[in-house]
Amino acid sequence: MGSVELGANIFRITQTEALLEKQEVPSESAATDTHYKVGKEVRNTIERLGGTMPEELPTPKKSLKELEKEYKNELVNK
Repeated sequence: MGSVELGANIFRITQTEALLEKQEVPSESAATDTHYKVGKEVRNTIERLGGTMPEELPTPKKSLKELEKEYKNELVNK
Protein backbone atom coordinates (compact mmCIF):
# COMPACT_ATOMS: atom_id res chain seq x y z
CA MET A 1 0.00 0.00 0.00
CA GLY A 2 1.47 3.32 -1.04
CA SER A 3 1.14 6.66 0.68
CA VAL A 4 -1.90 7.71 -1.39
CA GLU A 5 -3.93 4.62 -0.50
CA LEU A 6 -2.71 4.70 3.09
CA GLY A 7 -3.72 8.36 3.43
CA ALA A 8 -7.20 7.66 2.09
CA ASN A 9 -7.62 4.72 4.47
CA ILE A 10 -6.47 6.71 7.49
CA PHE A 11 -8.82 9.56 6.55
CA ARG A 12 -11.72 7.11 6.17
CA ILE A 13 -10.95 5.46 9.50
CA THR A 14 -10.59 8.70 11.46
CA GLN A 15 -13.78 10.18 9.99
CA THR A 16 -15.73 7.00 10.73
CA GLU A 17 -14.44 6.98 14.32
CA ALA A 18 -15.40 10.63 14.76
CA LEU A 19 -18.94 10.02 13.52
CA LEU A 20 -19.34 6.91 15.67
CA GLU A 21 -18.21 8.83 18.76
CA LYS A 22 -21.03 11.32 18.16
CA GLN A 23 -23.56 8.48 18.33
CA GLU A 24 -24.21 7.57 21.96
CA VAL A 25 -24.36 3.80 21.58
CA PRO A 26 -24.15 2.87 17.93
CA SER A 27 -25.42 -0.56 17.01
CA GLU A 28 -23.27 -2.83 14.88
CA SER A 29 -25.60 -2.18 11.96
CA ALA A 30 -25.35 1.61 12.41
CA ALA A 31 -21.55 1.39 12.66
CA THR A 32 -21.38 -0.67 9.47
CA ASP A 33 -23.65 1.79 7.69
CA THR A 34 -21.54 4.74 8.87
CA HIS A 35 -18.34 3.02 7.71
CA TYR A 36 -19.88 2.36 4.28
CA LYS A 37 -21.15 5.94 3.90
CA VAL A 38 -17.79 7.49 4.84
CA GLY A 39 -15.95 5.12 2.49
CA LYS A 40 -18.29 6.05 -0.33
CA GLU A 41 -17.74 9.77 0.30
CA VAL A 42 -13.95 9.32 0.34
CA ARG A 43 -14.14 7.46 -2.98
CA ASN A 44 -16.41 10.17 -4.44
CA THR A 45 -13.94 12.83 -3.35
CA ILE A 46 -10.98 10.99 -4.89
CA GLU A 47 -12.91 10.62 -8.14
CA ARG A 48 -14.15 14.23 -8.15
CA LEU A 49 -10.61 15.55 -7.66
CA GLY A 50 -9.34 13.39 -10.51
CA GLY A 51 -7.27 11.14 -8.29
CA THR A 52 -6.48 7.51 -8.94
CA MET A 53 -9.01 5.11 -7.50
CA PRO A 54 -7.48 2.61 -5.03
CA GLU A 55 -8.14 -0.38 -7.26
CA GLU A 56 -6.22 1.36 -10.07
CA LEU A 57 -3.09 1.99 -7.98
CA PRO A 58 -0.05 -0.13 -8.80
CA THR A 59 0.50 -3.23 -6.72
CA PRO A 60 3.90 -4.08 -5.27
CA LYS A 61 6.10 -6.61 -7.06
CA LYS A 62 6.48 -8.63 -3.85
CA SER A 63 3.97 -9.32 -1.09
CA LEU A 64 4.64 -8.46 2.54
CA LYS A 65 5.05 -12.17 3.33
CA GLU A 66 7.68 -12.51 0.58
CA LEU A 67 9.57 -9.50 1.90
CA GLU A 68 9.43 -10.81 5.47
CA LYS A 69 10.70 -14.21 4.33
CA GLU A 70 13.60 -12.61 2.45
CA TYR A 71 14.44 -10.46 5.47
CA LYS A 72 14.44 -13.47 7.81
CA ASN A 73 16.63 -15.43 5.38
CA GLU A 74 19.10 -12.54 5.27
CA LEU A 75 19.27 -12.47 9.06
CA VAL A 76 19.88 -16.23 9.24
CA ASN A 77 22.57 -16.12 6.57
CA LYS A 78 24.59 -13.36 8.26
